[in-house]
Amino acid sequence: MLVTQQPILKCFWYPVMPIAQLVAGPQPFQLLGENLAVWLDHAGNPAAVRDRCCHRSAKLSKGAVVDGAIRCPYHGWSFSAEGICINVPQLTNGAIPKAYRVNAYRCQERYGYVWVCLGEPLTDIPDLPEAADPQFRQIPEFYETWHCAGLRLMENSFDNAHPHFVHAKTFGVEQEPVPPQPDDFEETKFGLRMRYVLPVFNSEVQKQNLQMETGRTVRISEGTWFMPFIRTLKITYPNGLVHLIFTAATPIDDRSSQIVQFCLRNDTEEVVTAESIVAFDRAVTLEDRVILEGTDYDVPLSISVEQHMATDKPGIVMRRKLAALLKERQELGKG
Repeated sequence: MLVTQQPILKCFWYPVMPIAQLVAGPQPFQLLGENLAVWLDHAGNPAAVRDRCCHRSAKLSKGAVVDGAIRCPYHGWSFSAEGICINVPQLTNGAIPKAYRVNAYRCQERYGYVWVCLGEPLTDIPDLPEAADPQFRQIPEFYETWHCAGLRLMENSFDNAHPHFVHAKTFGVEQEPVPPQPDDFEETKFGLRMRYVLPVFNSEVQKQNLQMETGRTVRISEGTWFMPFIRTLKITYPNGLVHLIFTAATPIDDRSSQIVQFCLRNDTEEVVTAESIVAFDRAVTLEDRVILEGTDYDVPLSISVEQHMATDKPGIVMRRKLAALLKERQELGKG
């Protein structure tokens, strides 16, 4: 599946960048092959338009924000968050033609990130109750580009067979390669949920992060996939600690994904520092990255193209649900 060739993927929300980056002025981003200019309007809300001035195609992201509008660096034309040209310095008489406009996109802030939807949204931005819970703190972790398909990362997140090998140096137990079966599995309209108990090994660093003395423990994991490329992993440990990881593989183009990850925890900086938490999750994430960047980016949705085993069920469900959605939209298009 080449993401830029599937128009239906434009109908989902994607986190594109930390909103704090916009304080410095307009920023560029490529989403599903579409070049965007993103900035903060007069009310401090994020806005996104096509990064191409309708006059002579200059990049608006190289311009400036003036009175909440984005001003083209070439001739000074200014555009509102709705993409309407509201100022042409060279035009001193008469109204600005209605044709002077650029494509604007739905854009909002959530969880400290700018979210963009290029089309008519099929779903809402995922709701994370823990983000509004005062007992939890939010820790930004990663914002970086990976050269792999978002679907590969989503499948990897629900693959219980890989941790004992890929993550043998961080928490896996290579001597126990047979993973546990999920004790709960549910498909939703635009995703799935899975719950399982996974035995893990705690390194010295992880013992400190988890406030545990034992080298081995179990963690109750609740994974949720939000179509197409967002997942949450809520890990609950025996001592009551909750470590919820949010990961989005925002599709830049067919070959690359912008990885947006943060975590929510019900502890405090005095107990475990954010730096220590990020360092451990960084080690785990880099182990995945080495493998995933070596996989094919054109992920086949047909189940017959690649071989499978029982633990691949979540990934198979993802492929079938995406294939069904693409087929449905294609049939609607023909009608």
